[in-house]
Amino acid sequence: MLNQDTLSQLQGLKSQMEAEKEYAEAIVKGTQARYGFAVLDDGREIFIPPQEMLKVFPDDRVRICIRPTKDNKTIADIEKLVSSPLADFTGRCVRKGKAIFVEPDLPQLNRWLFIPPPALNGANEGDYLRCAIHRHPFRDGKPQAKVLSVIGNEKTPGIENLYTIAKYRLAPQWSSASKEELKKTLIDCKPMETEKRRDLTDLEFVSIDAAKTQDIDDALYAEISDGGWTLFVAIADPTAYIDANSKLRRDVADRSTSIYFHGNVLPMLPEELAQDTCALSEGVNRAALVCKIAVTDGGEVGDFEFIEATVRSRGKLSYYAVDRYISGRYDELMSHSTPLETLYQIYRALRSRREEQGLVMEDRQDFRWILNESKQIETIEPSEKLLSQKLVEECMVAANQCAARFLIEHNASGPFVSHPGFRGDRRDEVNKFLTLHAPELAALDTDSVTGYRDIMRGLAAPTSTLPLRTMVNRLLTRAALTTKPSPHMGMALPSYTNCTSPLRKYSDFLVHLQIKAALNGAQAQLVDSKILAELMQRLAVSRSATQEAERWLASNYVSKIAKDNDNIFKATITHVTSSGFNARLNNNGLTGFVDLRKDPEKFSYDKWNASLTSTTRRFQLGQAVDLNFIGVGQEVIYQTLFKPITDCGLKTPTEKV
Repeated sequence: MLNQDTLSQLQGLKSQMEAEKEYAEAIVKGTQARYGFAVLDDGREIFIPPQEMLKVFPDDRVRICIRPTKDNKTIADIEKLVSSPLADFTGRCVRKGKAIFVEPDLPQLNRWLFIPPPALNGANEGDYLRCAIHRHPFRDGKPQAKVLSVIGNEKTPGIENLYTIAKYRLAPQWSSASKEELKKTLIDCKPMETEKRRDLTDLEFVSIDAAKTQDIDDALYAEISDGGWTLFVAIADPTAYIDANSKLRRDVADRSTSIYFHGNVLPMLPEELAQDTCALSEGVNRAALVCKIAVTDGGEVGDFEFIEATVRSRGKLSYYAVDRYISGRYDELMSHSTPLETLYQIYRALRSRREEQGLVMEDRQDFRWILNESKQIETIEPSEKLLSQKLVEECMVAANQCAARFLIEHNASGPFVSHPGFRGDRRDEVNKFLTLHAPELAALDTDSVTGYRDIMRGLAAPTSTLPLRTMVNRLLTRAALTTKPSPHMGMALPSYTNCTSPLRKYSDFLVHLQIKAALNGAQAQLVDSKILAELMQRLAVSRSATQEAERWLASNYVSKIAKDNDNIFKATITHVTSSGFNARLNNNGLTGFVDLRKDPEKFSYDKWNASLTSTTRRFQLGQAVDLNFIGVGQEVIYQTLFKPITDCGLKTPTEKV
């Protein structure tokens, strides 16, 4: 029996241990291992041991007890589940013995979830599923899931697109409320009957697009004028049919863009609107926003005017047919010869000026995927950008420049497309890179449009043995949408925006709203930074979805053809990191990753020369390599993985010295 002093000491020790504990709420952060971390509201991260992680899911909000361990560290004990945001999710049906589980496709959740037989909903092993949590693991560490729907399996045509659409919560269908609203709008809305809309149906507009395109959002007309030409760019006007406070408008904003998967498209607008009502189709009157532009003989974009108009396209012309016509190999478009000849003259002037005073992206070998009935890649064909596509591109760039100038003149709150050029946090690296590789460019102003332009032109010059223009990409920013005008360094323009695809891009739709507000005497203040931040986030999600589906299809194709060519692929290194390098296959444009971290040799990464070097081998950006396909990775989902063949990248005797 313990005496009073011992009991008192034990009580004091217990009180001391309790005083050392701290209670707080936190968000659970998972890892690829079994343990995790509790992220407190003050930013601290507390270790959660594996046995405690069994009680929770990543992103759960919990109440924890923070206590010290014997080695003077701290750990978190889960005391209470406050909330769990995990709702529906996607994954694959797997079996262990007689039990059926779902393997969730969720970052940081590395565990299978049991599906009780009554909750299977017809699912079988190997199926891709959309599931929900049936039972949270907080009480006993034994979570359960239920199947909401079976998406398909490996034999389902287009499973790559179907699954990715479900995973990223993209909307394949329109809400019933939007459908009903649209029916009423199409009956009641008559935008071409308003007096403010100018009749331009006498101008011989033509559209130039892919032969199968139905949602035609632009048409062109041009005529000769004193000192140059007058270019008319007619752009479809969906804003005339969509009310600002409508359910349809909210759905369009949520979609933000037409999403183009291989073999499948999720349009931003309903087809009844984009194709049947707003598209600038041949032979019918359409509401349009027209940009009338004065173009000088020297290709300068001069005075311009935006007009709410009614137009009528005289012809739906394909890129292929127009390309053959302007190349002198096709005369069946003679009825459109006058506008086409004038448009071609304008293109040459605009292009020449941009090449002289701006930056024009270099043409790169492109490829076209041909899918079979199973929506898998059957073949991949080389594809070149046609002259007709460049013609349309230059006209669109001119109209977009005018839109940016118009927004600035009317003090509009955007959206502008900004490209700052070099990353602000990498200025020292930029200076060192230029000093090392192009000292003649080092004194130029990296923050000015002309300075940036001259630097990029200099790096692209064929005088260096290294691909300097590609090497500097790691120091560049991405373009962004902003409420204030700023330079677009990538095009060497003082300002820029996009207005020519309002049927497919919500950012262009917003530009139309701003222009039309100003034309009608209102303030063009319909956009703010929050709207643009949400828009860019949605665009990033859409981009991630299409890229994942493309990697999945590409990995399937490479797996198939690896058996047909002795598993040797000729490629070119396109990106180098400390872990390995990305390479682009020469004959089909597909990309994959070579992971050198597990190579028996240790490679040294040189970021200044974009190279990886061991005692016997060297891999350099732009280098030709021969690769073997080894499988599909999951560090980046569905990433195609390669390894160099045995004698690939070997140093020359001189280099080994």
